[in-house]
Amino acid sequence: MHIELTSTLTQEDENRIAPAVLKALSAILDILPISYMVRVETTDQSVLENVSQAVSNWDALAPLGVDSTLPVAES
Repeated sequence: MHIELTSTLTQEDENRIAPAVLKALSAILDILPISYMVRVETTDQSVLENVSQAVSNWDALAPLGVDSTLPVAES
């Protein structure tokens, strides 16, 4: 999946907000049993990244209503 976000933020605001966006997206993705990379590039070419490996415990997703009997993709 590739997601792009275009905003009307100023360059300074982007640089202040980018770490929070990265942290928020990573926190959401960390609860899923997937490998992922989140990359945030600002208009001044600053790059922030977070990479995670898949979680092998589907039971952690039970509160979200995810069926724990589904197979976990191996990376």
